[in-house]
Amino acid sequence: MSTAAKPRRYICDLQPGEVIEDQVFLIGAKDLRTTTNGSLYIHCILRDKTGQLLTRIWQATEAMFEQMPEGGFLRFKGRAENYKGAMQFIVDAMRPVDPQSIDLSEFMPKTQENIGEMFNRVKEILRQIKNPHVLNLIKQFIMDEPMMERFCKAPAAIQLHQAYIGGLLEHTRNVLELASVVIPRYPEVSLDLVLAGVFLHDLGKTAELVYETNFQYSTEGQLVGHITQVAIWVEEKVKAVEAATQAPFPADIKNALQHIILAHHGQYEFGSPKLPAMPEAIALHHLDNLDAKLNMFLEKIRSDPDPASDWTEYVRALETRIFKKDLMGIRKENT
Repeated sequence: MSTAAKPRRYICDLQPGEVIEDQVFLIGAKDLRTTTNGSLYIHCILRDKTGQLLTRIWQATEAMFEQMPEGGFLRFKGRAENYKGAMQFIVDAMRPVDPQSIDLSEFMPKTQENIGEMFNRVKEILRQIKNPHVLNLIKQFIMDEPMMERFCKAPAAIQLHQAYIGGLLEHTRNVLELASVVIPRYPEVSLDLVLAGVFLHDLGKTAELVYETNFQYSTEGQLVGHITQVAIWVEEKVKAVEAATQAPFPADIKNALQHIILAHHGQYEFGSPKLPAMPEAIALHHLDNLDAKLNMFLEKIRSDPDPASDWTEYVRALETRIFKKDLMGIRKENT
């Protein structure tokens, strides 16, 4: 492999049949597997700031597998090809890379929006909360500067929606905006509880996910999970409110907020400990799902490698191909 660095080729620009030479990628995940004839191969996910690339290394050894730093970087040589409608990379060679030469901004996808402006908008919407108990509880979270620093940086997910730095903040801002428009149409539904629930529902991802050089689950995330974690934090922050106000926090409000958090995935099979049993809980579930699914649809349209086709490749998470033809001529103006 040549020691001269080749011009950067981003994952989003790769074409089937393209030869990739001396390109640095982040190793997002790796797995040593066995073929039907008993030989070993490495199945891994390589990343850069534009996306991820399914990768296979045939005729592998355990030593090769151990030398690949998960969450680290290597230089790769190989070829891109189409496999069952998706791009994959077959590696021919790999070698170490000088860590000092790595620019992390090349490998960590980041929101296209201004993080400071989004956080200010989140706080502005939360100031609409009128109930003093709910507002005091939210203030305890906002005043937790280390938590808010993580909130502004964390992705909303590892692979699905808003899987980039600032994605959690962007998703939360979006759902708060939706709630501000939709919930006033239903005056019997508490806007205070919905806004608080929106802000809190995914906040546990700041502990569930690791996102310094790679997106992956923390030990805490795998053992506890973001839903349970934020429900625990509510319990802790309620105690902080009681200490600050020298007054008991209403148990029904605390239980309602915890329920809204615990039920926001909507179904047991989607990891929801409880099914929505309040109007505010079902409202949050659908508003949350609306932003997540629309983000997935639009991102798949933007990143589809075949601009000549009216359809994307099959998207397993959505169980469909997406019709991407811009019938109204509006998407190019917004990208």
